[in-house]
Amino acid sequence: MAVKLQGFEFWKTTLRGARYVVAPMVDQSELAWRLLSRRHGAELCYTPMLHAQVFVRDANYRKDNLYSEVCPEDRPLITQFCANDPEVFVQACLLAQDYCDAIDLNLGCPQMIAKRGHYGVFLQDEWELLEKMVKLANEKISVPITCKIRVFNKMEETVQYAQMLEKAGCQLLTVHGRTKDQKGPATGIASWEHIKAVRNAVNIPVFANGNIQHLSDVEQCMEETGVQGVMSAEGNLHNPALFEGHSPPVWEMAEEYLEVVSQYPPCTLSYVRAHLFKLWHHTLQIHKDLREELAKVKNLQGLTEVSRQLRLRCQEEITNGGEEAGQVVGLPFPHWICQPYVRPVPKAPVANSNGTEVKAGCHKRALSQEDSDGASDALSKNKQKKKARNPQKNFCPEQKPKYIKCEQCGNPKGNQCVFNLCRGCCKKKAHKEVADCPSHGLRFKTKAEKQKSERQEEEEEEGKSRGLQEEEDGGLLNGTPSPPTDPPQRTDCGLRHGLTGT
Repeated sequence: MAVKLQGFEFWKTTLRGARYVVAPMVDQSELAWRLLSRRHGAELCYTPMLHAQVFVRDANYRKDNLYSEVCPEDRPLITQFCANDPEVFVQACLLAQDYCDAIDLNLGCPQMIAKRGHYGVFLQDEWELLEKMVKLANEKISVPITCKIRVFNKMEETVQYAQMLEKAGCQLLTVHGRTKDQKGPATGIASWEHIKAVRNAVNIPVFANGNIQHLSDVEQCMEETGVQGVMSAEGNLHNPALFEGHSPPVWEMAEEYLEVVSQYPPCTLSYVRAHLFKLWHHTLQIHKDLREELAKVKNLQGLTEVSRQLRLRCQEEITNGGEEAGQVVGLPFPHWICQPYVRPVPKAPVANSNGTEVKAGCHKRALSQEDSDGASDALSKNKQKKKARNPQKNFCPEQKPKYIKCEQCGNPKGNQCVFNLCRGCCKKKAHKEVADCPSHGLRFKTKAEKQKSERQEEEEEEGKSRGLQEEEDGGLLNGTPSPPTDPPQRTDCGLRHGLTGT
């Protein structure tokens, strides 16, 4: 067994001293996108975040998200998991360790799904659990364990947090310089000061994440913080050539990406569509008819054709518009050039009918019963579409059904499941106990009884046949004469010649 490298030796040797890093992005950092990014300067890539519990129990999930994406050009590669159970996390690591160069524990995801599943940044206050998870994984698996974290408001707490993870066995730390609450419209600016403080306090390599839109940002971040590498997520999605310091026309990146997708199937269509929406973001604000078309097409050929139409329109605009072609207020380059998307500044709080301040736009989510039944202008565009398809749909949060969790995995259980489990857990239990669950359409007991009944009928038929055969054989042995045969019938020929049939 090869010696497991640690810390800076691991970064220099296994990761080849990587400085330009593509972040783990759910449904976005798939194989095709990683290969495209590597062609344009990325030196290290992460897989999308994988759910450790699902990875352990579902062979198809393992195949679709890691095993089928093995590619010699896609190294070095770090596989990222979200988890909240040390044993499950280690099991997932053991199943993945032969397909990557390190395993990363996601401690930075701030989304609502992470809050419901109790993982990501929502574990950052449970230091004892995290220490156990990292320590156990470091002891059991053959590749290094790394972590990706967000900062606390207090710099001292952030430093202590990083030191705890280092002591537990973390060999490389990625620090996203935003807090748990900095997300969506409230994303704001990442704190490089926090990242610098962590870098100075630990003795393992540190990657910085946040505020990266151009190559100049990468260089400035490394200079100000002293980190070993810089990770990009959104910047990379809008310009895969970011690490080259190049801003090419969007259609060049789109066509090259689609070419990679066709060379390395299978790639989920929703991933491809999402990447094209990101790449063509600024152009689609102008050519809204093609935006609708891009959302509707059902295959890769359709997506390729929409991208081609966008290219033709941009080139026509260049031909007819001269030097001012493609200029849009607020954009440094023409809209067809790869460039970062800057989130709009959040609107100031407004007073509601009760006189209390709420964030702008929150009135859409705090609907009364009357609002949910009537005023469609209080709903988001997406909800208005749903309302048009189903006028009876109710968007009142207080009246939404409260789902009861599965006793084993925490997913919503089936309302009428005989085991009070979700379908996946129910299927396993019903198969093991040879039982039925009508609400999930599982008929293991019924099928088993049917097969048993069919076998019994076959055995009875065989028994009858065997009995008849034995009776015939027994009669011959005992000298019992065979039953007489019918006398031969007279024929026309016999009558004609005077012959009888006896």
